[in-house]
Amino acid sequence: MTTPRFDLDKIIYSTSDETYQKAAKLYESGEIGHFRDTGYLYQATVYGSHPYTVSISAKNFDHGDCDCYMGQHDYVCKHIVALAIYAVLRGQPIPKSLGQITDTPRCSGQLGDLSSAELVKIKTSITSALKYIKGYNGPSRTWFAYQDSLSEGSKRLSTIVSALPVSRPIGKIIWQLLLRLNKKLVSGGVDDSDGTVGAFIEGCVDVLLAYIKLDPSCRNDLKLPLNFESSFGWEERLFISLQGPTL
Repeated sequence: MTTPRFDLDKIIYSTSDETYQKAAKLYESGEIGHFRDTGYLYQATVYGSHPYTVSISAKNFDHGDCDCYMGQHDYVCKHIVALAIYAVLRGQPIPKSLGQITDTPRCSGQLGDLSSAELVKIKTSITSALKYIKGYNGPSRTWFAYQDSLSEGSKRLSTIVSALPVSRPIGKIIWQLLLRLNKKLVSGGVDDSDGTVGAFIEGCVDVLLAYIKLDPSCRNDLKLPLNFESSFGWEERLFISLQGPTL
């Protein structure tokens, strides 16, 4: 039995939520049949509105083929994702402890403090997710794979931010995250042509504005560094809210 180079975490974060949910439903309904492990490919018949012949790479699940309409137009369809789930779980139930995955950062609305160890863990998870948001100087043929990496990184970061309790230390972490992303856009070679990273940053601005309403002391750490260069003016909307006495 070949162990896939991807896991369920990778499938979830690199697939749109709509496609993943449809794929998970196919998997949980037992619609994967005639599964075959060749050592470098996984093959199966996936039953949807019709039986579809599907194959994926054991290294990268999004390198696959499906004879459905979407698959024939080079999209990672729900049948491909369903087979990827099967390759990882081999018929076992999808774990219910995956947490709430989201494409957009949101404020949890819950005030709360975390221990020093928990704060370190959050910073580590943010650093790990930031690795997907990297500079690009490759050929045009790898462009879509690069954009997928930006989307995956933004989705991972959105999920992290949305699960955090509201407090001044957490607000500071989110602020530092925005500064790191801004630097990547300004001088780190990140090509955000489709606005994926920018949309995440704007979403985090909304999160910080919500933090300030719930805990006004959060605004005390929102200070721009010397020689700050803005990537697209995202900070202007935030600093309008900072008018007034410092707590």
